Order: sequence, then C-alpha cells, then structure tokens
Amino acid sequence: MQKHPMTKEGADALQTELTKLKKEDRPAVTEAIAVARDHGDLKENAEYHAAREMQGLIEGRIQQIEAVLSLAEVIDVTKISGNGKVIFGTTVTLLNIDTDAEVTYKIVGHDEADIKDNKISVNSPIARALIGKEEGDETIVAAPSGNIDYEILQVQYI
Repeated sequence: MQKHPMTKEGADALQTELTKLKKEDRPAVTEAIAVARDHGDLKENAEYHAAREMQGLIEGRIQQIEAVLSLAEVIDVTKISGNGKVIFGTTVTLLNIDTDAEVTYKIVGHDEADIKDNKISVNSPIARALIGKEEGDETIVAAPSGNIDYEILQVQYI
C-alpha cells in the first residue's frame, strides 16, 4: 500500500481522537445500550436504537482513523532543513499581486486539509504550484475563477 504524507501535528490529533473514542466514547455508548435494554421492548425503544446508531458511528470512525494512521508517513517539518524552499508541512505567507491581499497556508496531507483553518492539501493546485519555490518567488495558480498571481512572502518550518 502507498503511504500518504501527514504532519506530526495531524497524526497526534488523530491519535488523541482515537484514544478518546476507545477509552471514553465506546464505553459510554456501551453503557447507554445496557441501560436502554433494561427499559424493556427493544422494538419501540428509541434510546436503544439511538445508542446502537451512535455505536455504529463510533466504530466506523475508529476504523477510519486506524486506516488513515496505518497508511500515514508522519513528517515532522521542524526537523527538516528545507533551505528556504516550500516543502510539505511548511507554512507559507502569500501576497496576491492583483489584490494586495495576504494569506497564510500550511501545506498538509490530504486527510488533514481544512481550508477554514488555512490548511491545504499537498495535492491542491495552490500547494502544487508552491512546492519547490522560495521566498520572493512568484507563481501563478490556476483557479476556477482564473489564474492568480502570488508572491511568496515567507516560508516557515513550524
């Protein structure tokens, strides 16, 4: 199987979620099922059915996280000398040359990407356009609304 890059921060967050699911959420839903069973007829027991549905969601998420972590190649960007180049895991501050708007993105693995948190997938068009570039370089990103011209203001390995 092919490994997928993931930041140490992303792997740690998934491991924390997995631990919570296994040590807190799973036992809690098991207890809720037992309590609901004690209420009698299971056919018309909404609490029982809700607890069973929650159990299915928890077990599904546990399997999903375990699968992602088993295929993850964890990369700690703080231990890499990127020599000022944009690489996987770097945080990049960009200037949109047309609008003078600044934006900062962290380049992360596919499973960690969250545009609301300014984390973009290494496979995204903008990340692909940035990889290998340095501070001061300009790059053009093909966007659905047209090409965007960016200047790289800062590259951080944090």
